[in-house]
Amino acid sequence: MRAGPSQEEIRRYNLGTLLRHVHLGGPTSRSELTSRMGLNRSTIMALTADLAAAGLVREELPRETGRAGRPSLVVRPESARIYVLAFDVGVDRLVAARVGLGGVVLDRREAVRPRGTFDLAEVVATLAGFARQMHRKTRPDTVCVGAAAAFCGAVRESDGTVHFSPNLAGSLADVPFGQELSRKLAMGLPVTVGNDANLGALAEHSRGVGAGSRNLIYLHGDVGIGGGIIAGGNLLGGHDGYSGEVGHMIVNPGGRLCGCGSRGCLEAEVGERALMDHAGQSGAVGRQAVRTLVDAADRGDIAARDSVHRVGDWLGIGVANLVNIFNPEIVIFGGMLRELYLGSAAQVRSQINTSGLPVARDGLRLRTSALGDDVTLVGAAELAFAQMLADPLEVLARSSN
Repeated sequence: MRAGPSQEEIRRYNLGTLLRHVHLGGPTSRSELTSRMGLNRSTIMALTADLAAAGLVREELPRETGRAGRPSLVVRPESARIYVLAFDVGVDRLVAARVGLGGVVLDRREAVRPRGTFDLAEVVATLAGFARQMHRKTRPDTVCVGAAAAFCGAVRESDGTVHFSPNLAGSLADVPFGQELSRKLAMGLPVTVGNDANLGALAEHSRGVGAGSRNLIYLHGDVGIGGGIIAGGNLLGGHDGYSGEVGHMIVNPGGRLCGCGSRGCLEAEVGERALMDHAGQSGAVGRQAVRTLVDAADRGDIAARDSVHRVGDWLGIGVANLVNIFNPEIVIFGGMLRELYLGSAAQVRSQINTSGLPVARDGLRLRTSALGDDVTLVGAAELAFAQMLADPLEVLARSSN
């Protein structure tokens, strides 16, 4: 029979839980933390004292209370001192950011990259160069406690290897991206890597329109389509971390050829190429081209409208399948799917109503991403903070050496 958790394990858990509340919820009073965590005031006071002594939070009097009596101290994250590095590798852009505890973007760099190419050494060198530029601007007392990257491909969870990415050059496979970026950074930090759509789901669940929902699906579109699934409050990773490749779910057998080699994948029928091809604009690419096309459809352009509605029908069929399987509370559309959904909401909802089981779609909410173009970057930052929030004092001590 296994003994229960030790006092030290309970303390570590409570420290992480309190820090998570402040990290995600922002400045929070001691009294509110007492209520949320179900602990007594003296325990909360001891926990906040430990975190403050470590330089992770600070306690201040509230600016305004509006009530008589002694005000409860407010616990604030030390955003300027404790930070992570977050990276985003997209089909046509590279982004790096220094993100402070509490989710504050302290600094960021971005570069456009040409489509149809991928040079590992060049991509890693660009991102590491951005990181060094940002590090040079930090104060001497700052501590980097983690690093993570969002990547537009299937990523093996255990070691950050990109297994395949059909929308990058040559359908690259088995690229040790996390290992190489960590080596180039030379900061003694491993770089955790996640699929961009999975991290988009994590971001929306933590800080976006899906906050408070325990079961959600996030669909992310650029050239391809990916999905992230939160089930019971946890990101569904699968055996090796490849869960969520919903873009390669077959919705139209014998349909358009997909970059993965199959035909009729959701990605092939709904992605950027399909949208532009159906409108007779095959040469147009990028998020702005999608916005322009959807705007034209809204203004009455017949070819643009027909394309948006046609692709919206396939999107609705894909969502209906996912709703029948996972029964989410909310489905969130991000990347280029944000614009596409806004232009084809009626078609999407109609297909869900036609093909979705009534018990699965009852009460379903359809929403667009609250975090805009930075949703995957925000997800990478949250992934980078994960170890710190699980064991704050241990990770801080390790990172400070």
